Amino acid sequence: MCPPSVSPMSSRLLLRNARIGPGGPVRHVLIVDGRVAEVSAEPPPPGGPAGEPAEIVDVGGGTLLPGLWDAHVHSLQWAQARRRVDLTSARSAREAVELVVPHAGPAGLTIGYGFRDGLWPDTPHKSLLQAAAPDRAIALVSNDLHTAWLSPAALAAVGRGGHPTGVLRERDCYDAMAELPPPPREELDRWVAEATTAAAARGVVGLLDFEFADNVTDWSRRVAEHRIDVRVACSIPKDRLEEAIGRGLRTGDPVAGSEGLLEVGPVKMFVDGSLNTRTAYCEDPYPGTAARGLLETGPDELYAVMSLAARHGIHPAVHAIGDLAAGIALDAFERVGCPGRIEHAQLVRAEDFARFARPGLVAGVQPAHAPDDREVADLHWCGRTGRAFAYADLLAAGATLELGSDAPVAPLDPWDGIASAVTRTDDERPPWHPEQALPLPVALAAAGRGRTGVRPGDPADLVITESDPAALGGEDLRRMPVLGTLLGGRWTHRRSI
Repeated sequence: MCPPSVSPMSSRLLLRNARIGPGGPVRHVLIVDGRVAEVSAEPPPPGGPAGEPAEIVDVGGGTLLPGLWDAHVHSLQWAQARRRVDLTSARSAREAVELVVPHAGPAGLTIGYGFRDGLWPDTPHKSLLQAAAPDRAIALVSNDLHTAWLSPAALAAVGRGGHPTGVLRERDCYDAMAELPPPPREELDRWVAEATTAAAARGVVGLLDFEFADNVTDWSRRVAEHRIDVRVACSIPKDRLEEAIGRGLRTGDPVAGSEGLLEVGPVKMFVDGSLNTRTAYCEDPYPGTAARGLLETGPDELYAVMSLAARHGIHPAVHAIGDLAAGIALDAFERVGCPGRIEHAQLVRAEDFARFARPGLVAGVQPAHAPDDREVADLHWCGRTGRAFAYADLLAAGATLELGSDAPVAPLDPWDGIASAVTRTDDERPPWHPEQALPLPVALAAAGRGRTGVRPGDPADLVITESDPAALGGEDLRRMPVLGTLLGGRWTHRRSI
């Protein structure tokens, strides 16, 4: 059993020769009892007031930044996706089948993850899986987590043997995946703990977990039984709101017994679906159809749930991807008058940008989705992509931005999101709507939960990068080497220093 404490191994740590922020001066940083105590041009004496020795680490000109947060993660799904069959390269339903079938054994369940069917020339169907792997239990999950494609044997395992296609979307998808037999809890917890260590190696000090689970209970168990290398804001699923109220949970409160690692997060609710599934709720119909997407929670119900949460000190986090969905979410925040979050905000009406500036409202955005989804957006949101993933317009309107990955939808790597926000591309393609790029300092602050520097009194949640971010662009920024990560002054990752 590993203790959950984030207390540093040494109560005094001196980082010598650290560049303070992008393009900043080289300074010496003293950390005492988990906080930044001094930032100075000359190194302080090695002993403290009582002569305590300090651990001294020469950073060698590496850049010291506030530690990075991933403001939108599905921890269990990310931990499992790291071990599932990779379907991201599939360009058709048949290719997806060809990728997963070699891994499908005669017993047990085989799960593939990462397919994108928005541009496929053929249609997923249970018969394709049955023909290629008769009677094998196979479940394929889309990259955006909003679609599950099951074989007949997998459908039978979740009581849906009569489903006509095996393709389940939105609520049917979530319910079916929850009913599939999971790995043992102890194994899942170990996978999640290992995923936090991998995140720390990329400079992550915290994440907002939107897993569909009792996150406060699950993370409390994990920090008691495993080494957890990040802080976690534990969201509350909408269907657990009344239970959370009964437990006295309030957004921002520390979770008892977690030694500062855990806090209560917001309550998550959905207005619509997703772009790739064509269920994002939009003002204009999808091409060739009369469909505008899926309205999962209507205005009256959304207002009622948000009001209930707000009365009990729980902030809402509202999933809204289409422009009509974003408008509905904004209407609800204006009616309730509470702080909270709008997650994704991928398509926004021109008249709604300024409404994101309301005090206490955060736009949780995922910049890596823009290059991932640009072709799908060009097809399904044709003529409107100038206001899609429109981070510069949100910033100019006064919105508060926080960056996340939506892992496993994109990798849990903040440098991937930062690079996508700054460059608006992730490969050799030219930038997509470069007018919506964010300046590097803004992207770093949005990935750092608003922190913009390293100052005395700050928590020693810090990342040390090998290169100065201000000197990099494109793939070099995306692949940023991380020399070390500190959580409350404790090393959670250390390389070459």
